[in-house]
Amino acid sequence: MEVGQGSALSPVLSALYLSLLLYIFDKWPKNLKIPISILSFVDNRLFIAQNKFLVIPNLNLFCSYHIITSLLEKFGLIIEHGKTEVFYFFRSHGTFDLSLLDLTILGGFIFQPKNIWQYLGFIFDRKLTFQQHANFYTNKLILTIKCMKMLVNSSRGLIPTQKKL
Repeated sequence: MEVGQGSALSPVLSALYLSLLLYIFDKWPKNLKIPISILSFVDNRLFIAQNKFLVIPNLNLFCSYHIITSLLEKFGLIIEHGKTEVFYFFRSHGTFDLSLLDLTILGGFIFQPKNIWQYLGFIFDRKLTFQQHANFYTNKLILTIKCMKMLVNSSRGLIPTQKKL
């Protein structure tokens, strides 16, 4: 029996299958004293490393990536390295040297940290100012209003109840 990605059973079976893996991963870094947290959604995982200095989280992410890669391999799964992203939050007001995260030794890529991170409809920037998010949705709203004007002015335009909606 094959269950496709769009199936109602897919999230349930995925959660059942991956719950043991996530439980093992949660214990393994803690036993090795690696301060990594993981947030898990249906088909997305988010690794969180916190420190004032960039070198330490990079080492922690490197170790965690190695652990999760080997665990997934044992479970018969693989990581799609091309879909993996690295993003750093920081409070510094000056320039910030974004070091690369080199995972080529583990069969991964050299990850260039992204400038913005989009997740669940939100757009995050490095300092959590939400300027990118506000700009994106403001521009989307302006474009929608311009399109509404074009529809209202057409010969078979919107009726008043549709305009209000």
